[in-house]
Amino acid sequence: MREQILDRFDLMSRQEDLSEYVAHLQLHMALQARNLVPSLHGDRSSVDSRSQLLQQTQADFEKFASRQ
Repeated sequence: MREQILDRFDLMSRQEDLSEYVAHLQLHMALQARNLVPSLHGDRSSVDSRSQLLQQTQADFEKFASRQ
């Protein structure tokens, strides 16, 4: 019985570690993608709109990752 409990605890711990790793990896990939997006030179409203969308998407993703 004690062994089963320890096995379950070990499995849960591994799942949490994996979930945390995936969340960090997703955040890293999102930040890398942000750096790969070319800047738009030209219409200032397009740049502002793109910047706002990027900031909102990053904030939403960080909220999602923190809840995992």
